[in-house]
Amino acid sequence: MKKAKIIYLISTGLLSLMMLMSAGMYIVKNADVSVIFSGLGFPTYIIYPLAVAKILGIIAIWAKKSQSLKEWAYAGFFFDFVLAASAHIAVSDGEHIPAIVAIILLFVSYFSERRISASN
Repeated sequence: MKKAKIIYLISTGLLSLMMLMSAGMYIVKNADVSVIFSGLGFPTYIIYPLAVAKILGIIAIWAKKSQSLKEWAYAGFFFDFVLAASAHIAVSDGEHIPAIVAIILLFVSYFSERRISASN
């Protein structure tokens, strides 16, 4: 139990850090991110809403209010990471590694949280 909680805290903390840094970059360096999004074939108008969604997703994962909302946040992050990885692979820019790392952290966080919830 204690090992699972430590794994959950570390993986969720690293995932949260990645998402907060990403959301911050989307807001602070919007012009640079717009160029990247255009190069990947994504519309640039989704940058700010995606930044807000990332922040809200992290809040939903850490909050103990709603298990259903937490599940939706994990699902949203999963689709975001898979789409990011596949877009970077499609354009062969070599920037798919952070998305794959995020997917791994997401799975570790999700399944360790499920293990903790099942034992309580």
